[in-house]
Amino acid sequence: MKTFQYIITDEVGIHARPAGVLAKKVKEYASKVTITKGEKSAEAQKLMAVMSLGVKKDDTITVTVEGEDEEVAAQEVEAFFKENL
Repeated sequence: MKTFQYIITDEVGIHARPAGVLAKKVKEYASKVTITKGEKSAEAQKLMAVMSLGVKKDDTITVTVEGEDEEVAAQEVEAFFKENL
């Protein structure tokens, strides 16, 4: 299992467009990707679940990647967050 924390820098947080791109991105991996904010968690491939977290600018999230390709998936998902959120 790989875990990293990320502070959202996008002015409007995780909104529909990047959430949709994120959901599509994580479907490329065999690993399960979970985003946690506070007490709530959501599977990253489920757009509406990610949106329901209500992640805003400057919120810290924890991303957990678990599965057979977790090394590559964690690196690429973290890179996605840095480029888009």
